[in-house]
Amino acid sequence: MHPLAPGRKTPAANCNECRANSHAPTNCPCLRTSRWCHSFHAATLNQDRIQQWWGQHPEFGIGVSCGPAGLVVIDIDAHDAEPPARDRILPGIPIGDHVNLTGLANGFHTLAVLAALRGQQSPAADTTTLRVRTPSGGLHVWYRATGNRQWKSSAGSSPGRALAWQVDIRAHGSYIIAPGTTTHHGTYTPVDEAREPAALPLWLAQELDRTGHLPAPTIPAPRPVPPRAQQAVLAAGGGRGQAERTLAAVLAPVEACGQVAQGAGFSDTLNRAAYTLGGLIAAGRLSQQEAEQALKDTAAAARPGQERRIEQIIHSGLAAGLERPLNATGRRP
Repeated sequence: MHPLAPGRKTPAANCNECRANSHAPTNCPCLRTSRWCHSFHAATLNQDRIQQWWGQHPEFGIGVSCGPAGLVVIDIDAHDAEPPARDRILPGIPIGDHVNLTGLANGFHTLAVLAALRGQQSPAADTTTLRVRTPSGGLHVWYRATGNRQWKSSAGSSPGRALAWQVDIRAHGSYIIAPGTTTHHGTYTPVDEAREPAALPLWLAQELDRTGHLPAPTIPAPRPVPPRAQQAVLAAGGGRGQAERTLAAVLAPVEACGQVAQGAGFSDTLNRAAYTLGGLIAAGRLSQQEAEQALKDTAAAARPGQERRIEQIIHSGLAAGLERPLNATGRRP
């Protein structure tokens, strides 16, 4: 948590030195000396520091840094405004001219439409998680991020990354106002009985992934397979009837990654396998459809829940391998 300026939604002001000299928060001595400079970068759970800050300034509001707290908060706005172009109402989902948008006026509406398209309940009506009514009539729906995924923040009215018009995402790199905080416009008030964030629903996580709220995975550049490994693969795949043995030989290291939770070099291993199979496909020694499906199935079994990342790695490795056929001597041109 970190202090907000009295009666406002914005963080408490930096000290004079930080206001006069621009610098990265990580290099600021104020954070090491228990000052609140640099907004959510000063957030802490240190009870002594919290007691000091709010003991001396009880008028401060409370901000919560979403990233370190493991939160993804759906910030639904209710501002009266004309909808934007149809391609920005639900980014990535076409809305034809024949669809009547009369009455669509705010984030509650766009989020409800998105949920209905997916056959789900709108997060605005999710009674299982903490929801906080804002003084402007909006709603903050708090969710707990699962796993180690670092979701990105966004603004719903942005022409770039966005989930829906007038729906902001508060995650890494942003903060949310804690319930009970009072500004000049009113108090942030919890709704119904839930007082803790529930886990982020799977369908909503999929939508956030679809709309670019996850960092792109780092895909290693294709690296040549050692000659001995190439020869072993070619020996196993000497004929069309031995395609299964060929695939098994290439995919064995990928399958082995499933025995280790992390630190197995999974991305590099999968990329090498895709690169090798791409060369065999280009040489006419394997069916591309069969090889690609085997890659996906083996990788998904080793790293369940990472399908999007897996697909990107396979696509990159296969594309590189297809340009360099692997001939019967184990060499590429």
